[in-house]
Amino acid sequence: MIIERLSDARGRVRAGWLDSRHTFSFGSYYDPAWMGFGCLRVINEDRVDPGAGFAPHRHANMEILSYVLSGGLAHQDSTGGGGTIRPGELQWMSAGHGVEHSEFNASKTEPVHFLQIWVQPDRLNAQPAYAQPAAVEAKDGEFVLRASRDGVEGGVPIRQDVKLYSLGLAQGTQARRSLESGRMYWLQVAQGRIEANGRVLQAGDALGFADESGELLLTGSGDSVADVLWFDLPVVG
Repeated sequence: MIIERLSDARGRVRAGWLDSRHTFSFGSYYDPAWMGFGCLRVINEDRVDPGAGFAPHRHANMEILSYVLSGGLAHQDSTGGGGTIRPGELQWMSAGHGVEHSEFNASKTEPVHFLQIWVQPDRLNAQPAYAQPAAVEAKDGEFVLRASRDGVEGGVPIRQDVKLYSLGLAQGTQARRSLESGRMYWLQVAQGRIEANGRVLQAGDALGFADESGELLLTGSGDSVADVLWFDLPVVG
């Protein structure tokens, strides 16, 4: 089964300083048809005005990833984690048994554009944790592992049987990925334009794959380098 989630069909919330697109139900946006994809629970595309942001608030039992597309995102949390996330960086915060955090635009003059991603963990009430490794330089046509279960295969040590890759695709560049029927996959176009087995996808578009096998061919088809995220997920009941 292949699920298509187009950018314009996502939920949208505007709150003055915030313009947010929700791939799945979140906050005031609720659609019972879009409650998540396996253990992937949230992909919010947020644009935050200069100097504005999310005041301290609390989460528990969720793996939270922030991926900045442009600008800078200032983060602080009750684990002692903090810093400014820049384009190319993937920040991980495991809320565990409970953590309070805030995120603000680090600039007083420029907006920040980022994705916030939530993954349901494979354990409950663990010790909260935080990591913000250095930015990864995208290599054209190469999948780069950014997160894996407990970090044993590289990337941040997410507490779930998930592998998250980033991929850059210039116009005409191709990359291939094998699909296995015992896994679920989510393809998210963060920026740019690509084709996936001939299907055109723009920034914000996504495809989900469940009980699929074979090969997926991705081709860059825009004037700028496309920024793509690839989630390799466990099958959940």
